[in-house]
Amino acid sequence: MVTKLSQTSINGISNNVHSKKVEKSVKNWDPIAEGLKWIDQHAELAEKYFEKLPNFLSTIIATFAIFTFGCTLRGEWVVILVSALKQMSGHSQSERNVTTAEVFDLLTLKNLKMENFSVFFIGAHIVSYTTYFVLGGFLHWYYYTKRRHVAHEWKLQPNKWLSPELERHEIKVGVISLFVTGSFSAFLATYISNGNPSTVYFQFDEYGWAWLFLQFPVIFLYQDFTTYFLHRMYHTRWLYKHFHKLHHTYKQPTAFSATAIHPIEIFHVQLTACLPLFTIPVHWAPFYVIALYTYYYGIIDHTGINFKAPWWQPWLPDAEFHDKHHEIFHCNFGFNMFLWDKWFGTLRKPDRVYSEETFHGQAPLIDTDEANRILDADPELKEELLTTLSSKKSE
Repeated sequence: MVTKLSQTSINGISNNVHSKKVEKSVKNWDPIAEGLKWIDQHAELAEKYFEKLPNFLSTIIATFAIFTFGCTLRGEWVVILVSALKQMSGHSQSERNVTTAEVFDLLTLKNLKMENFSVFFIGAHIVSYTTYFVLGGFLHWYYYTKRRHVAHEWKLQPNKWLSPELERHEIKVGVISLFVTGSFSAFLATYISNGNPSTVYFQFDEYGWAWLFLQFPVIFLYQDFTTYFLHRMYHTRWLYKHFHKLHHTYKQPTAFSATAIHPIEIFHVQLTACLPLFTIPVHWAPFYVIALYTYYYGIIDHTGINFKAPWWQPWLPDAEFHDKHHEIFHCNFGFNMFLWDKWFGTLRKPDRVYSEETFHGQAPLIDTDEANRILDADPELKEELLTTLSSKKSE
């Protein structure tokens, strides 16, 4: 016997199925995935506008986007704004010395003044996240979408790409890490704005013109060496496994990879970089000029793009230097100078076999038993090495 369902029952079942589908789609909605899809959907329209521009102009726009991306990403712009306003208002710091008791009182929050923290906090995050998604999205489109078909002309690893899942993953990690760095920048801006004790000064001649200009190399060397040291420290077994390995998930880094770092690690690096603000007399301008310079090249190093170091910066390695670090792990720990790696023996050696298990910047020679064991356990690495060796022979 065949029983006929009423139209009402059929409609009811249909509506129920439809509502479940809608509910499932809402539940699985991924804003980052949708954002990347939106970029791809509108890429053709944007490309039409860029085709009308001369090549040099589109390159300038892309370079400016990278510069702005690096300068505003971590929220330091709000500290720079506060410091510049203090300088313009004639604020002087050299007449006031910071005592140990004052620092202790601040640590116990007895005298810490944090007026307008919410304003700085909101402002820092709005600019940071807007920059991250707008300019980061632009760079993703300009290179990874618009010029994907000619990757061999610009990409350091032209035959390898992050999967869509890893692209979304690095953005998610970056969003969390940016919240940490932006919050600290907001705290620092509020701290300085309210006149809490520090060794930052605001008038150019307070400690003499010689020291003002000497600060540029001093701060640069301090920040670059401590970054090298911390980076190498996070490549020791325990710290790598529990913290830094997250950043090395991305063997083919993109601009978004620059902030896809464990929140504790990126906060540790940021705190270390800011120590001079509380230990030696530092004018805010040299300090943040150097900070923005290092951030800019930090973005460059992670783009996966074959950027060459300018001839007038002989200390600066090409972007390939750090890209190789992501590709083969435990070597090339420096960022804005290859000097530290050269001095401490952690510079990549072409006749060595590196893997995720060869720590401390050391690796076995290609023709040793240990190297063969590593290559046998990793067929992909073996294929890469054979390709590299054959290309060198052909040259």
